[in-house]
Amino acid sequence: MLSLPKNFETFNEARKKSFMALYNAKEAGKKVIGTFCSYTPLEIINAAGAISVGLCGKSEQGIAEAETVLPKTICPLIKASYGMAFTDQCPYFYFSDAIIAETTCDGKKKMYELMSKIKPVHVLNLPQSRTQALALEMWTEEMRKTARFFEELFGVTITDEKLREAIRYRNRLRKAIVDLYEVAKIKPSPVSGYEISTVAESADFHFTDDDLIAKIEGITREMKTRVRDVAADRPRVLITGCPNAGVREKIIKRLEELGADYVCADICSGPRVQKFMVDENTEDPYRAIAERYLKINCSVMTPNSERFNDIRESVKEYQADGVIEIVLHGCHTFAVEAFTTAGVVQNELGLPYLRLDTDFSQSDKGQIETRLEAFIEIMTNAA
Repeated sequence: MLSLPKNFETFNEARKKSFMALYNAKEAGKKVIGTFCSYTPLEIINAAGAISVGLCGKSEQGIAEAETVLPKTICPLIKASYGMAFTDQCPYFYFSDAIIAETTCDGKKKMYELMSKIKPVHVLNLPQSRTQALALEMWTEEMRKTARFFEELFGVTITDEKLREAIRYRNRLRKAIVDLYEVAKIKPSPVSGYEISTVAESADFHFTDDDLIAKIEGITREMKTRVRDVAADRPRVLITGCPNAGVREKIIKRLEELGADYVCADICSGPRVQKFMVDENTEDPYRAIAERYLKINCSVMTPNSERFNDIRESVKEYQADGVIEIVLHGCHTFAVEAFTTAGVVQNELGLPYLRLDTDFSQSDKGQIETRLEAFIEIMTNAA
């Protein structure tokens, strides 16, 4: 019999609802794998008969507790993820049978060592360069090791046919999510970027057997029919940099309230990641999965020139008038790459660029709002 955490009654209603949704899935016999990163091969999780769920690390909750163990100077995403986990405040971590981790940054790697004392953690050793010798071969072997981990953990056999079925499903889901994001290509955008990204990212928290793809496709069709009562010349903004879930309210939502449209997410959960599909006709599904995930352009990669090609293409496709880069405190790779981003946006594309260094606290909310107001004015005057 499953049990709820001892502090369950102290949670707000939204958190209680999340706990109960996953509780019911577990009671129905579902196996749950917690994930943190876009490099996680979701197809292998599905082929093992399990569901994947994105883990918490998106608010100030848990950070104070995490700082009793982790350095205060480390990235807020890492601190929030660990703090929510070991205090049982994250329903997705609490009900996960295991965690799939990845070596995308040194801070996360060391945090996962601590997390492994709470739950089984399988670490994907990500090549730090796509161009290094045997990078694809190494990454393909990591896919096979992950499959063996699930087979041993759950007592299942992951066949090539199960993998191919999972590949087809994930490709269809990604296509639906990309189509949803592309609603914002319409000018003026019929829907706020905040709403589009909320719907797209909710796919990470889908626990039932109903048709998620059909739901997203239906929402996309409905969104395309909307007419917003906003000015046709509202500035259009592309947001890039670190994962922005922990700062959505104070940056993205406020940006749109102040009079701009968030039209493109050039981040690790946005269309630049979702657009990559797995080859469905390959002889070796593990290699095909590895090829797909190795295309992801994260700042951990060196060199990472394809990320800037994505920005160039996305600015054009989404008709962006400016670019905002979010850099979380302690995220050194994105902080260093921001210098190159600024050069591409300002010098090459000739667009306004704003870098926001921040964390999950509300202490800089007023300062950010002032800078957003000024940035919107710059874009308006440049139009």
